[in-house]
Amino acid sequence: MIRLGAGRLNRIVAVGAHCDDIAIGAGGTLLTLCRAHPGLRVDALVLSGGGSEREQEERAALAAFCPGADLGLTMHKLPDGRLPAHWDEAKGTVEELRATTEPDLVLAPRTDDAHQDHRGLAKLMTTAFRDHLVLGYEIVKWDGDLGRPAAYQPLAPEIAEEKVRLLQEHYPSQQHRPWYDREAFLGLARIRGIESNARYAEAFAVTKLTLDLGE
Repeated sequence: MIRLGAGRLNRIVAVGAHCDDIAIGAGGTLLTLCRAHPGLRVDALVLSGGGSEREQEERAALAAFCPGADLGLTMHKLPDGRLPAHWDEAKGTVEELRATTEPDLVLAPRTDDAHQDHRGLAKLMTTAFRDHLVLGYEIVKWDGDLGRPAAYQPLAPEIAEEKVRLLQEHYPSQQHRPWYDREAFLGLARIRGIESNARYAEAFAVTKLTLDLGE
């Protein structure tokens, strides 16, 4: 298996349609990156949950998932499940983010995610961040939309365990959901680890990737 790195990372962008999307889809990758690159700037954007108890959960969670990072989190109040009806507002928030940052890496939902909010945000990201490496994270759900990822970030066993612990600790509002448990999160990480010759991993879709093999 070929392993490609992105070199020194100074700034990344992480976006989610809902609170906990970023942590579920890329929490292990965030832990890995922030520990490998102390002082990393993380510009996070969440489109819904602003002003609610979920915002408090999200702020505490992302602070834990980004240890030692320079974290900036912007929360908005778009209604859950209604992003297509609020397209202009969502597009405006993404464009505002783009105007303030030049990231080395972007973590976002997948463009083929079955949830309309995830899918809509993903499409906005690949348009706004045209010249950036955008990795589309996956979120297991009832729709059964998991596919064949193009990229993997192996997770050390202690990172995978910490991800699960932080998810359970920081999102009490989600504990009642039947899919929100240790088996689901660690099980998917184990499967993606098998696919990438690792114990655990997070997997990502890549819409477009430009190579520079001559350097």
